[in-house]
Amino acid sequence: MAVPSEKNPEIDQLVTKLTGIDRQAVIKSDRCVPPPIGCGGPAVEFRDDLSRKEYSISGLCQKCQDRFFGDDDA
Repeated sequence: MAVPSEKNPEIDQLVTKLTGIDRQAVIKSDRCVPPPIGCGGPAVEFRDDLSRKEYSISGLCQKCQDRFFGDDDA
């Protein structure tokens, strides 16, 4: 189980209200955030520690991080 990054509870509530996605619950279940933001697939393998940290912040799996950040090497 991944551990979500600490955010102000009001920020997490706002994100959930705006997107309908509970970021913390998704991360704790080792899944990518669902569409249209992510893919909703498994999020268990990451290229490096920085990508794993990004997952704890955004809830995006490696594939979705590569797509979002434009990683041409992926």
